Amino acid sequence: MIGHPAEISVSHPTVHVVSNRGFNTEEMAEFAVNKIISISDTAAPEIKAQAEAFRNHMRSVIRFYLAAAVQSDRTTVSNRLKEMGHHEAASVIRGI
Repeated sequence: MIGHPAEISVSHPTVHVVSNRGFNTEEMAEFAVNKIISISDTAAPEIKAQAEAFRNHMRSVIRFYLAAAVQSDRTTVSNRLKEMGHHEAASVIRGI
């Protein structure tokens, strides 16, 4: 068997923690945009500026759709609770 030299790059794991709540849409959007878009430290200033503008726009778009998904899910859960006769619980879910 012929071997080929290979380079392995291992990223450092990052742990995010919150207390007594889940992550909000702004935090999740930040995680997503950081995973999707990376900007090289060696990029030309003009390219960096354009990439940062794109990153900021994408953060806003992702945050908007995450918030819409959360609201849609709450509506679904609330409606299911109402169908099951749990009107008070449905009202609580809608109010979150």
